[in-house]
Amino acid sequence: MFDSVRKHQRILQAVLLLLIFPAFAFFGIAGYDQMFSAAEKSVAEVGGASITRREFDEAYRRELERLQQQYGGQVDARLLDTPFTRTQVLDGLVSQQALQTESNRKRIAVSDEQLRREIVSIPGLTKPDGTFDMERYRAALSQQNLTEPMFESQLRGDLARRALPESLSRSAFVPATIADRMIGILEEVREVREQVFKPADFAAKVVPSEDELRKFYDANAARYETPEAVKVEYLVLSPDSISAQVTPDPAQVKTYYEQNRKRFVTEEERRASHILVKPEGDKAPARATLEALRQKIAGGADFAALAKAESQDKGSAAAGGDVGLFTRDLVDAPFAEAAFALKQGEVSGVVETDSGLHLIKVTEIRPGKERTFDEVRPEIESDLRKQEASKLYASYAEQFSDLVFTQPDSLQPAAEKFKLRLQTAEDVGRNGSAKLPSGTPVANPKVLAEVFKDDSIRGRRNTQAVDIGNSTLVSARVTEHKPAARKPYEAVAAEVRASVVDEQARKLAREAGESRLKELVGGAEAKGFSDGRLVSRSNPGNVAPAAVEALFKGVPAKLPSFVGADLGAAGYGVYQLVRIQPIDPASIAKKREQLLPQLAQAVSQLDVGTYLDSLLARSDVKRFPDRVADKTDTR
Repeated sequence: MFDSVRKHQRILQAVLLLLIFPAFAFFGIAGYDQMFSAAEKSVAEVGGASITRREFDEAYRRELERLQQQYGGQVDARLLDTPFTRTQVLDGLVSQQALQTESNRKRIAVSDEQLRREIVSIPGLTKPDGTFDMERYRAALSQQNLTEPMFESQLRGDLARRALPESLSRSAFVPATIADRMIGILEEVREVREQVFKPADFAAKVVPSEDELRKFYDANAARYETPEAVKVEYLVLSPDSISAQVTPDPAQVKTYYEQNRKRFVTEEERRASHILVKPEGDKAPARATLEALRQKIAGGADFAALAKAESQDKGSAAAGGDVGLFTRDLVDAPFAEAAFALKQGEVSGVVETDSGLHLIKVTEIRPGKERTFDEVRPEIESDLRKQEASKLYASYAEQFSDLVFTQPDSLQPAAEKFKLRLQTAEDVGRNGSAKLPSGTPVANPKVLAEVFKDDSIRGRRNTQAVDIGNSTLVSARVTEHKPAARKPYEAVAAEVRASVVDEQARKLAREAGESRLKELVGGAEAKGFSDGRLVSRSNPGNVAPAAVEALFKGVPAKLPSFVGADLGAAGYGVYQLVRIQPIDPASIAKKREQLLPQLAQAVSQLDVGTYLDSLLARSDVKRFPDRVADKTDTR
């Protein structure tokens, strides 16, 4: 099974990217209308449908951001910007398109209830009391230039695409015998004794000559180099850098408010509890049950107590049927119609939805409220600044690019014309600088590639205006250049000596360990070993991984037996395998329940990968990898 997983590793990585992308759809898409352009060359075609370079760039930017976040923002983006990552992102987009085509062909539909649950589950969109924050939801959409229908249409598409692989993953099954075998491999315990030959014990025997030291210094020149670095000044043109210059007209702000008053209305919210009964075939018995409960409530019975005892909605039953606060558009239409027709404390008649039959009790009403002009004026001014800045950026971009090119000896003219702050960065290397904050524009791989061109360094000329995505142009100019230079031998002589001594001491330790192992295998007395310790693959203790691999490599013909392992900087280890401890059946049974879900997940990934592999094979896929290659990448 695991060999098959390894064979499908690449397709599984594409599947993982496919499942990751929808998580970024809400806060990463800048508007569907900006993502498609018929004039662009496609980077791939799937069954006649094109994937544009713009789509790829947006997905690639999000993936680099995700990887940087995964590493805590401490990894230079250039290290992540590799041909492999580009290929994986392209594979993910191809897989998405193939699944989109297949879901359309199978007419997979996403219900309003599914869509509602997905939106409600988006992180960051809940109030302190745990209820959905409609105002924050709309504000977040506005920031991404999305309307509610646009985003919900995109999300429906994502859910439809994910339906097929998710259905396969849910059906994965692993026999208990496989789990037991895996547990046996992981939990088998062996008693071992250890003897380590440490380099430190041989260091005193190493007396390198001056000739040896200088040869090592010459052979490892890169170790003793001060890396190449530059000092640069640079300009950033973006809607953000422009927006600070924009002052909205007060009359325009007022007009915007009047024309968009609905946007600043907080919808009426209601809190309700319900009792749900799911009919099995004939609905009459379920309806009769609820009518009987309604009569009890009318007679004074406690609604919450009845919900705990009778409701088939296990999620809300424990809370007395409470479903929290909601607006009309966050629940099924029949449920909303009934709930918003009741007064506080009233109980509805039997209400039918796709989920089943309900009794509904309204427990709280929060009337809608319109925010005043003074309350929302800062928000409107910010929106108008962004809108105007985006328009200005479109007209400024070409002028900025022309100006830094036609006046290549200084960025000052461009800074003055567009009222931009001239920024500086020192000790910038070809891979950026640890001193630069994560996300600094000049540390972008495309900008660095331009900065370190011969013309930029020798001629001190402005780089071309580099598009780093997100409507951002950067131009930089080298003001100082420090070429890579090897430190003098005299300055690093002590460091060289320490390295030579360490290298030769490790060699002596390894030779001594290998000689001792040969003696033991030949029948010599086993002296000098540590006390016995119990080791397993899952709990190796402080035994080195290389030693664990050697100790568990097969079953020896007789015990005790001896194995050796190169421990790298720690030296060489010789190990005596004393005994193999039988596995406790009770332990296997206990761990089986923990391991089975993990194995099922591995099998489900394999199933999804195999299915996606076959889907792509019949989807007439054409990739154009040269169109997604980073032309500046010379590695």
